[in-house]
Order: sequence, then C-alpha cells, then structure tokens
Amino acid sequence: MTTLSIWQSLIIALWVAGIMSRWFLGGATLMLRFSPLMTGLVVGLVMGRVGDAMVVTAALQLIYMGVFSPGGSMPAEPSIAAAIAVPVALLGNLPAESAVAVAVPVGLLGSYLYQLRFFINTFIGKYTDKAVEELNDGKITRSIIWYPTIASFILFVPLVFIALYWGAPVISNVIGALQETVFIHILEVIGGGLAAIGIATTIYVIGRKDFLVFFLLAYFLSVVFKSLEITMVTYAILGLLLSLIFVMTKHQAVQTGIANASSAAPDDFDDEDDDDF
Repeated sequence: MTTLSIWQSLIIALWVAGIMSRWFLGGATLMLRFSPLMTGLVVGLVMGRVGDAMVVTAALQLIYMGVFSPGGSMPAEPSIAAAIAVPVALLGNLPAESAVAVAVPVGLLGSYLYQLRFFINTFIGKYTDKAVEELNDGKITRSIIWYPTIASFILFVPLVFIALYWGAPVISNVIGALQETVFIHILEVIGGGLAAIGIATTIYVIGRKDFLVFFLLAYFLSVVFKSLEITMVTYAILGLLLSLIFVMTKHQAVQTGIANASSAAPDDFDDEDDDDF
C-alpha cells in the first residue's frame, strides 16, 4: 500500500475530530487526546496493520510521557501527531525513530489548530451568554455541546483528511527515497533522543528518590537478560513479586515500630513517676 484510500483518510480524520471536540466519549476524550496510543490503534485497524502501528505508536508515546497540559493547553497534540506520523511510517516502512521525528512538527502544528478552535469557541460563547440570560435550556445545551462539537469537526476533518490523503504518501515517499542516508540517520538519532527526554521528564516529575532504585534495577535486569529474550509478561510478574515483597517488608517494619513504641510507653511512664516521687 503506497497511499491511503479516501475512506481510510476520512475515518482517521473523523476520529481525530471526535477526540479534539472534547465531547466524544465524555471525560475519556481528554485521555485519548493526551495519549497517542488509541489513535495509533485506530490507524492500525483502518490500515490493517495493527502490530506495526502499535510499534510506531509506542515510540511516540515515550516522547509525550513528559508532556503536561496545564489548563488543558499542550505544546503539542499527541493524537494529531499519531494520526499523521503512524500512516507515514507504515506507508514508507520507516523505523519508529524516523516516525518520531515526523510526529514532532506535526504535533506542534496541531497545537495551533487547537488554539484556533478556542478562538472559534469565543464566538459561540456569546451565544451561550445570551442563552443563559434567557434561561433557555435548549439553547444552552446547543451552545455548550453541539455547536463546539460541530465546529471541531468542520475545522479538523478537512485538514486532517488532506494531510492524510495527499500529504502522508508524499512524505513517506520522500523519506523512503532518503533511506540509508545521513538525513535518515539524523532523524533516527533525534527520535531516540526525544524518547529518552520523555522518559527522563516523567521520572523527574513523579519519581521519588527512595523508589529510583527499582527503576535502575529494572533497567539493568533488562540489559543483563536481553540475550535470554525474556517477555514483558515475565518482567511484569517479576516486578509484581518485588513490589509485594517491598510492601510486606515495609508493613512489617511499621508493625514492629508500633509494637516497640507501645511496649516502651509503660516504662517511660514508670520512670516519670519514680522521678516525681
């Protein structure tokens, strides 16, 4: 497959517009917008290459692990990035690192589109104010739910469709022609570095110094046992057992501390009585 069909491009564009409307599937839409995983899955299903799509999407997820959205505003749009970068990678049979380098500028452009959506909603907000003054439930519902959703579809569907139907094949062909060149090597290096930055940012934000030893243990175990081709399921079970041992040990230490404190309390009380006497 060297191009996307009209229906494939349209389905992916509708999915992106639904996510960006922030109404599709309720509160779950926010997580779909902030994470490229589900968008990558949809792209894989549409293109019939779920496995390859998820390999690329996993690399994209790494770079957006450290991206935060104060007030709902993001420096990049992961869902839009995945909607464009994953088809480009699949069409051109590109490595995941190259897809990451493609996703970064696309995600940045997507953030400007989202800001444009906010600007459009300011005009809808005037209608909402008028509906509130009139205490008209129907108008309030339309202005809060339906009109912003329709505006999102009008904005995102045509642009994403054009980018997929005409843009993705061109980008994949250009990058495919540059395979085994310095340019592709640069893209792969940049892509790997961005993934490392995402992981490092996440560890810095949510990491705790007393738990960092477990992260280092998991990393070195994966390096040492790489030749054994141990599956992720095995590592997950090993991590679960280690965490259970840690929790049990910590619980036992707390119980021991409480027991020692309770046994020492009467002695302290007797000593105080002896001193007073």
